[in-house]
Amino acid sequence: MIEFVIHGEPASKANSRQLVNRGKRVVSIKSEKALAYEVSAVRQIPGVARLMLEGEVAVELRIFYASQRPDLDESVVLDVMQARYVRVMAPNGSMLKVLVARGVYVNDRQVREKHVFHGIDKVDPRVEIKVWLRTQQGELDGQA
Repeated sequence: MIEFVIHGEPASKANSRQLVNRGKRVVSIKSEKALAYEVSAVRQIPGVARLMLEGEVAVELRIFYASQRPDLDESVVLDVMQARYVRVMAPNGSMLKVLVARGVYVNDRQVREKHVFHGIDKVDPRVEIKVWLRTQQGELDGQA
């Protein structure tokens, strides 16, 4: 099991999106608060936690907000824990994905079980995180 803490209050991805003009179309992007949280949170993941787990994972998140106001939203925390890639053009003209930061897991689509709790801590808003590989598969489709 991997355990660590990310200090700071995660921004809700759903409630804090902004609409911006990108040429001929309008797109929805994360708020400055959500982007700043991501940068800070990625830096706080300990190197020993960046195991690039493969397969189905379970997570437990205890999210401590500074007040009752924010909605419980774990999505930005799940995003932060995945590996970071950039796309680059290869000499032959094809696009390659290049790993720039290892994650706790490869992709947040691996998360098949979530336990998310809301707490209040005005002095130290944070997310206490536990991640582990699931040992039983097929629990929902009647195979277990």
